[in-house]
Amino acid sequence: MTKSVIEIQNLTKQYGKHRGIDNVSFSVKEGEIFGFIGPNGAGKSTTIRTLLALIHPTSGSATIFGKDCIKEAPVIAQDIGYLPSETFFYENMKVRDLLKYAETLYKKDCSKRIEELTFRLNLDVTRKIRDLSFGNKKKVGIVAGLLHSPKLLMLDEPTSGLDPLMQQTFFDILREENQKGVTILFSSHILNEVQKMCDRIAILKDGKVISLENIDTMRSNAYKKIILHMPETTKIQTLDMEGVSNFEQNGVQVNFLFKGDVNMLLDSLRQHRLLDILIEEPSLEEIFMHYYK
Repeated sequence: MTKSVIEIQNLTKQYGKHRGIDNVSFSVKEGEIFGFIGPNGAGKSTTIRTLLALIHPTSGSATIFGKDCIKEAPVIAQDIGYLPSETFFYENMKVRDLLKYAETLYKKDCSKRIEELTFRLNLDVTRKIRDLSFGNKKKVGIVAGLLHSPKLLMLDEPTSGLDPLMQQTFFDILREENQKGVTILFSSHILNEVQKMCDRIAILKDGKVISLENIDTMRSNAYKKIILHMPETTKIQTLDMEGVSNFEQNGVQVNFLFKGDVNMLLDSLRQHRLLDILIEEPSLEEIFMHYYK
């Protein structure tokens, strides 16, 4: 049986009258890529910062590697790589010096790994931090988070600032790490990223986990996207059957999502003249909107 690397039980963080997170519970298995998704302000960063003991919970508990996140934070930190959504470094330091400084925190020789990562990310180590673009500062954060070959990666909106080509390189690196057995907690509001990378997801809304889903199950057993092409003379105002949502007609094309028995849908459509029908999996984004209604 696969053991859990992260265990969260009823984790709550309140900021006075402001919402943080409320009774968040989930676990992340060893070797899993776990997606943590929701819009900005849903509580993703608060959860990650609490796991890292950067902030302390109001109530509830969390463990990493079976150790209490708050009480044993320094020990846990040796095996975690963290990439915050926004990176802040010593502006006057050169990239090379900053990465060497980061290396000293882990009491191991990371020089080969630093060289490999900076090469793949096309990062100029001779420049000062203050002279870097936002995207290049994010690259420094990626190298700093990975240089010590951690067992667990916590990534908070990791691709913001990276161009599409560099995003792909970054995802390749993450897949390689995962194949070595590294567990990854991946926070994002970009659903396409989660769809590509993750095994399971927790959906966050207003500081609460409203759903825990397996990606494959979520997509295959959930909604189907239906696109109908019809003669100009045919009009369908709506389909009066259970499981139809997001119905819209634009000229000769009708689009909607359907959840249920496809045979019942086809029986209903037989009364209309169709030129073509397309049934496909909706994007995670289209599915995701149902959790927010």
